[in-house]
Amino acid sequence: MRVFSATGNFAGVRARLDSIHLLGANIVYLMPIFPVGKVNSVNSPYCVSNYNTINPEFGTLTDLRTLVDEAHSKNMAVILDWVANHTAWDNPWIVLHKNWYLQNSSGSIVSPPSTGWNDVAQLNFNNADMRLEMIKSMKNWVYNANIDGFRCDFADGPPVDFWKQAIDSLRNIKTHKLLMLAEGKRRQNFDVGFDFNFGFSFFDALKGIFASSNPALNIDNLNLSEYSGALSTQQIVRYTTNHDVNGSDGTPLDLFGGKEGSMSAFVVVALMKSVPMIYGGQEVGLPYKLPFPFTGKKIDWSLNPDITAEYKRIISVRNKYNAIRRGTSTSYSTSDICAFTKESVTEKLFIVCNLRSSQKTFTLPSSLTNSNWTNEMTNSTLNLTSSITLPPFGYLILKKQ
Repeated sequence: MRVFSATGNFAGVRARLDSIHLLGANIVYLMPIFPVGKVNSVNSPYCVSNYNTINPEFGTLTDLRTLVDEAHSKNMAVILDWVANHTAWDNPWIVLHKNWYLQNSSGSIVSPPSTGWNDVAQLNFNNADMRLEMIKSMKNWVYNANIDGFRCDFADGPPVDFWKQAIDSLRNIKTHKLLMLAEGKRRQNFDVGFDFNFGFSFFDALKGIFASSNPALNIDNLNLSEYSGALSTQQIVRYTTNHDVNGSDGTPLDLFGGKEGSMSAFVVVALMKSVPMIYGGQEVGLPYKLPFPFTGKKIDWSLNPDITAEYKRIISVRNKYNAIRRGTSTSYSTSDICAFTKESVTEKLFIVCNLRSSQKTFTLPSSLTNSNWTNEMTNSTLNLTSSITLPPFGYLILKKQ
């Protein structure tokens, strides 16, 4: 929220809810809204000094509730970023409940081991009382702000049995169907009830395909490994940028071949096998980074309306077809081209993306030759014969006639 609008608060998000809705997104995920610690601080939103109050720079509980209510009126959900693994050094728990924290042999509270996160203190998940208070705080936001779930930061840090305890308790709130996103890749996250895991490995693989000419076929392996143990209702959240990698690695334009390449990469993210995530500013092709701690240059929402229009078209295909969201995926990828069908009982789509900066020709499998399709981006008819030639970073999104 700090860079999302000129005001940097809940009101700034509310002002763009219509734009988010028109983009086609249906979940708004807010980075941590809690007061930031002052002791050893680097002004990180992930340094929580109180789990039960709101950082005044963002507004009040009433402001948050108004944002949530307005999102709900547009059929969108709102989830909060929850930092369960650690707290600020000036969180009240430090003084009141020292045994709620991990301590060294001298009895001093320590930072999360082997992380370098010296602005925060590691919680002790062997303490049952701390767990219960954490879960109580999570429930409070459901009850008091009517939020729809949580994106759980560093979810692979706390033990899986804590998450099972927390998710089981949260699921007992029968008035809400909560969405639970683990910012982690631990397979057991699915076992304990998370709806979504985070596509760290996918992002790294996608970077390797574009930057190092690694084969596009690597995605097929991830469609197996990342989904190991997942139920049909559980998915991976994939992305071409987020708040971490945007500052450290670069924007999608930096990483994926400019405007054209970044859109080709997003087609794979949005349509192949995942729930796509869009980081604020991505949809206008933001050419500059939004570095930590997100207090610098604001997003210029007037940039690149052509890119925004293309994002809308791609997302509209996802929203239009159940075959894209939940259908069976069959890969026909090559070293340079990501190609796949998505199929349900009544729908079949064929997506082919050139992931290289030069023209490539794709030879069609026999099952797709001599067939008629509708180009979903242009609404024109296309007859496939034996091959398709794609321009640099070109892509086709086709619906079987």
